[in-house]
Amino acid sequence: QLVESGGGLVQAGGSLRLSCAASGRTSSSYAMGWFRQAPGKDRELVAAISWGGGSTYYVDSVKGRLTISRDNAKNTMYLQMNSLSPEDTAVYYCAATKFGSGHLVQAGRRADYSGIDYWGKGTLVTVSS
Repeated sequence: QLVESGGGLVQAGGSLRLSCAASGRTSSSYAMGWFRQAPGKDRELVAAISWGGGSTYYVDSVKGRLTISRDNAKNTMYLQMNSLSPEDTAVYYCAATKFGSGHLVQAGRRADYSGIDYWGKGTLVTVSS
């Protein structure tokens, strides 16, 4: 019910835009977010957005470079990624929860994903140096 797209190979300094299309019960009442998992590392929350789009959260390492947004009319969430570095290489997953964007932030901090209702299958982003 969540399908990511937009991943690929890009050179350092380049840009990509990821999309997450929601269907079924993943309506605009769900907060959504982007997680990523690099090889050999734990999954981390990159950015989160409230159901209305008025509240956003970013992990420190991506502030100023990545922008999360959503278009509820299209049931789609986006992640605009600029100034990419090899450290951004990872599989990016979108997630949705009915408990609010704060829950996504806590889920990322505690690595407790029990309250996340839906996950996408992920899209690979590879940044070459």
